[in-house]
Amino acid sequence: MTKIPILNTTHPPRFRNLSHSLLWRSNDFRNNARLERLGRDVAKHAPDPSGAPPVVVFRATSGLLRLDQNAAFSLLTAWSLRLSGVPVVHFACRAGMSRCVLGVDREDYSRPPPCRDCVAQSTRSFTGGDIRWFELEAESELRRSLEGLDLPALSEFEFQGLPLGQLALPSIRWTLRRHNLPDDPPTRFLYGEFILSAFNVARHFGRLLEQVRPAAVMVFNGTFYPEATARWISHQQGLRVITHEVGMRPYTGFFTEGEATAYPIRIPDDFQLGPEQEARLDAYLENRFRGNFSMAGIRFWPEMQSLDGGLRAKMARFEQVVPVFTNVVFDTSQVHANTSFSDMFSWLESILALIRDHPETLFVIRAHPDEKREHKQSRESVSDWIGKNRVGELPNAVFIDSEEYLSSYELIQASKFVMVYNSSIGLEASLMGAAVLCGGKARYTQTPCVFFPQGQDEYLQQARAFLAADSIEVPTEFSANARRFLYYQLYKVSLPFEDFLEAHALPGFVKLKRFEWQAMLPENSTSLRTIVEGITGGGPFVLDE
Repeated sequence: MTKIPILNTTHPPRFRNLSHSLLWRSNDFRNNARLERLGRDVAKHAPDPSGAPPVVVFRATSGLLRLDQNAAFSLLTAWSLRLSGVPVVHFACRAGMSRCVLGVDREDYSRPPPCRDCVAQSTRSFTGGDIRWFELEAESELRRSLEGLDLPALSEFEFQGLPLGQLALPSIRWTLRRHNLPDDPPTRFLYGEFILSAFNVARHFGRLLEQVRPAAVMVFNGTFYPEATARWISHQQGLRVITHEVGMRPYTGFFTEGEATAYPIRIPDDFQLGPEQEARLDAYLENRFRGNFSMAGIRFWPEMQSLDGGLRAKMARFEQVVPVFTNVVFDTSQVHANTSFSDMFSWLESILALIRDHPETLFVIRAHPDEKREHKQSRESVSDWIGKNRVGELPNAVFIDSEEYLSSYELIQASKFVMVYNSSIGLEASLMGAAVLCGGKARYTQTPCVFFPQGQDEYLQQARAFLAADSIEVPTEFSANARRFLYYQLYKVSLPFEDFLEAHALPGFVKLKRFEWQAMLPENSTSLRTIVEGITGGGPFVLDE
């Protein structure tokens, strides 16, 4: 297994963990000092809002003990709103959930979350702000209603008109790192605690909305149960809700009035790339094709290797090659992807039948590079599925695991067509001119750039037609649309925060750069101006070039 080094160091191994720990603590200490200083500065210099309705900000599933990118996006936006004269109310958890998404011990669900340290971090982050804490209230009637329910009943559970089971379902899947949940006592216990906690969020958030009557609500992604519940309650009251997620470039955020994890992007019909934009996109793709990129602060490819001679020799023995690119099955994007198929593994089952029916075709199944990331390993992995179905015994199937850094782009160049579920590689394959057959709804299926049949029967019919065809005609607009979409996604709706953020010593987290409060005034930051105007005026969260 190849691991990405956290820090280049000459310390011997027995001192390395201590060195890292000291560095993390140093980063945390300095970052917390900056949080408190900037919070006091904003409180001192923010103009009097004169009774204007506030924006309520809530993100309980981001930055539990330190800042990650989304926690930073939320905080910087709140500060900029206040400096613009818009009051902000922070809805914050003070042990208000018996089990929260980031605080679950996956080895022992009975252990409570680290509430004390989390509350301390929230207190520092919201220094000088208007904080409305919520705590856990017992709900005996709801708890009695959950007793004895099996997993299907929990997933459809409703209480007082709230679809609590569905609101909590993406969270339990993400927390347990799987889509198909075991119907056992520990899982039912954790699911029940999520439902109880979601109801507590709903009760307190509803009270807050009645008290402050906000102009708008901003939450992290709107998919995890605390924020999903707040979003649902807000919509019931007719309020605008803005959600946010990480963008497609380092230190960028995506903001929308839709569901951020679905990445709804509206590209104007007359939007076309000029020479400078084409060159900018080409430069990005050049790095991407070398594996030189990161997402949410994580670099997936420490290196990218060319296809080895053995694989190339095997490919040459078949009439055609079809790469199959999978996803992480518990990822929040899967909430939106599962339209034609119930889940990614159902899609893989259909491909397995094609593999058996087409011995003349070599199918190369590639696991997503994030599937075995340290501290986020999938408990329902493609490699497990491969072993369970004995795919490795089929002469026309090759499996490339997530820890093998073979170039996906060389596979695409050697392919007859490409099969994806909803992976970003589908968009890149399209702009490379490949025929792409998409099994799940992806962010890029919003625009015509891939083949996306509706329904399982139509998908399999299209796949068989591609396998049997002498050649596949790809509509000429697919590649151009892919370039337009990718550019718009990268440089128009991914709003940069690099002026404010830099990497923390602990991968996946960030720290604040040194800057003064004036840097967060909307007139001094294009990104913050775009976000503030979008929240207060309803404009698009799109950079104006």
